[in-house]
Amino acid sequence: MSDKRELAGLYTVIEESARLVDVTCSRETVWPILLAYGDTLAQAVVAFRVATGERNAGDFDCRFTMLPKEMDPYAVALESGLSTKTDHPVGRLLGELHREFPIESSGIDFGVVGGFKKTWSFFPTDDLQSLSDLVRLKSLPPSVTGNLDFFTRHQLADRVSLVGIDYPNRSVNLYFGAAPRQTFQADGIRSILRDAGMAAPSERLLRLGEQAFGIYATLTWDSPNVQRITIAAMTPDPMTLPVRIEPKIEHFVNEAPYSTDDRQFVYAITSSPTSEYHKLQSYYKWQSRVENILLVSDNG
Repeated sequence: MSDKRELAGLYTVIEESARLVDVTCSRETVWPILLAYGDTLAQAVVAFRVATGERNAGDFDCRFTMLPKEMDPYAVALESGLSTKTDHPVGRLLGELHREFPIESSGIDFGVVGGFKKTWSFFPTDDLQSLSDLVRLKSLPPSVTGNLDFFTRHQLADRVSLVGIDYPNRSVNLYFGAAPRQTFQADGIRSILRDAGMAAPSERLLRLGEQAFGIYATLTWDSPNVQRITIAAMTPDPMTLPVRIEPKIEHFVNEAPYSTDDRQFVYAITSSPTSEYHKLQSYYKWQSRVENILLVSDNG
C-alpha cells in the first residue's frame, strides 16, 4: 500500500472511525505511521479498538497485524521517529524475542492521538512457546518468572501464542492459545482471577466466558504482580453475545466501517484488582486465517 492514494483512503477511514467515538484524529500523528509501514499494509489485517474506562478515554486505537515475519516493527518505529530510543528493557525485548524464537508475523498498535504504542509478535500456531523458555530472555519483566507457577497451575504456561509489548506503559501482554475448556467456565474464571489478585468477576464476565476463545495477562517491570487478566470472545455480531453491551461500544458496532464480505469482532472484558472494563476490536480488513492465528480454544 505504498501508493499515497491508497494510504490517503485508509487515513480517511481511520479518521471517520475515530469520529464515531468523538475522538479527533491527528493527521500529524497518523500519517507518518502509515508512511512508515505503508509497503506492508496491502496484505495487513486492519482493526480498530474502542474501550470503556478512564484509562482508555480520549484516544482511538488502530491495529495492523499480519505484517511480515522478517520485519522488526519496533526498529521501523525508531527509524521513522515514531518512538524514542530508551535504555529501559522494554526497548530491547522485541529484538531478543525475534532472535531467539520463531515468529510467524508481527503487528503494531497506535492511537490517533497518542501515536505508536505497541508491537505484536505471533508464534506459529503449530509451535506455541513455553514460558519456561521465554523467561530466559534477559529483558522480559521479572514478574513473568515470578508468576510462572501461577500460569503453570492454570495450564497456560506451555500455550503462549502471542507477545505484545506496550512501550509508553512499559508492559507486556502474554496471550495463551488453545486454552483448556475449564479456563472459560465460571469456576475456572473465578479461580484464575482470585489467584491473580483480581476483582471477583461480574456476571457479565462469567457469561462472556461461555463463548470465549482467548485469555491474556498483562505484566510490567515495576510490579511483581499480574496487572490485568482479559477474557475475549470472537463473534460476527457482538449484539448476540450473552452480555449487555455498553452504549459507546454498541454505537461503534452499528456504524464501524468494514471492507471485507464478513464482519468480525473480538469482544473482551478486562479484570484488574479493582474493576472491569470492556473492549471491542472491529476488523476493517479481515482474513479468515486470523481465526487460526488467534487459536480458538477447546471451548469453540
